[in-house]
Amino acid sequence: MDGKEKNSEMVSNDDGARKFLIITSETGGGHTSAAAAIADGLKRFAAPDLVVNIARAIEESHFLAQKLAEFYNYMLRNHQHLMKHYYWAIERFRPNESNLFYRMTAKYVRHLFEKYCPQVVVSVHPMSQHFLGRMLRELGLLEKIPLVTVVTDPCYGFWRGWACEEVSLYLVATDEARRQLIDYDVPEEKIRICGMPIHPKFQHLKDEDKAAARMELGLDPEKFTVFINAGWVGGGNIPQIYQQMVDRGEEIRDTQAIFLAGRNDGLREEIKSIAGRASFPTKVIGYTSAMEKLMNAADIMVSKLGGLTTFEALASRLPIIADATTTPMPQELQTAKLISHHNAGVMLKRAHDIIPIIRRLHHDPAEHSAMRTAASRIAIPDSTKRIVNELMRKIVLKTHKQ
Repeated sequence: MDGKEKNSEMVSNDDGARKFLIITSETGGGHTSAAAAIADGLKRFAAPDLVVNIARAIEESHFLAQKLAEFYNYMLRNHQHLMKHYYWAIERFRPNESNLFYRMTAKYVRHLFEKYCPQVVVSVHPMSQHFLGRMLRELGLLEKIPLVTVVTDPCYGFWRGWACEEVSLYLVATDEARRQLIDYDVPEEKIRICGMPIHPKFQHLKDEDKAAARMELGLDPEKFTVFINAGWVGGGNIPQIYQQMVDRGEEIRDTQAIFLAGRNDGLREEIKSIAGRASFPTKVIGYTSAMEKLMNAADIMVSKLGGLTTFEALASRLPIIADATTTPMPQELQTAKLISHHNAGVMLKRAHDIIPIIRRLHHDPAEHSAMRTAASRIAIPDSTKRIVNELMRKIVLKTHKQ
């Protein structure tokens, strides 16, 4: 079998199914959440018989790439204040564009195309599309298999790695993200503003539904509830912020808390021990795929400003106390400014300020209500449906060309 016949097999569609391949990585939890939301959205809003596969391409492609992903998560969990240097190093050396990394990952990428025979490839990670695009070009498939990038950083200042010549369409959350791509020399006609790819399950609930969500978690249905979100990796500055809450717990004893420790079992046990000394009850939870239930039960969320988490909270009309105790990474700094500018949250610059902020929002219903309203104004309704419509248009256009 010659190369042309082999490449034709990669885009064959003998079973009549429409096939999507979504490329992600578990570096933090946002990219994985985006991939899951898009996969669910394709079946929910387009057609249930679509074939959608998700590949964790960074970790699966090569041992060294896996170690780099693990190092990213280690830094995020244990040394959040140093993440700006990691960002700088990636921007400076651009391993995602290097010939060495391409040679290491090329066999894996080719195998993906042979295994899944996708009609559209969707990247939700800035470190993946250069390898994907280069392989599609080398195989002569760039015109047959569109490469679409869904940018999961919502504001200006994100990784240059998102910009790739071989990408045929970019779907972004905001006009700021659009301007950043244009400044990275991406043609304007390749960019569409759709909003963030969040799962439709993240939505505003009525007060009685919020009370039911608290009861499901074993919490008091009437108490003001603080959701302390240590993220997918479980760590960063959030444990120290919670420690401040416990140290001055008498001042917020009429509240209750939910602490999400993510995939950090050691942190979960540590927080359980600390919570035993608190003047307010705390429900400690490890990793969960039902993040919407925690947001639904809460009145405010204390969290690092990851792009997906932020917009999931906004869709749920959940005001955010954003961790700014160390300078956010560049791609998150503008998100912090967005939240602050629209009054959908508060920037926490010193850990010991957490108690006065909670007390203020708890005892000033008007301010809290105004923040909830502001959050709903920033969120883009039906964003995942808009993304799905753009992806399905790619299938239609490709079919017409054929």
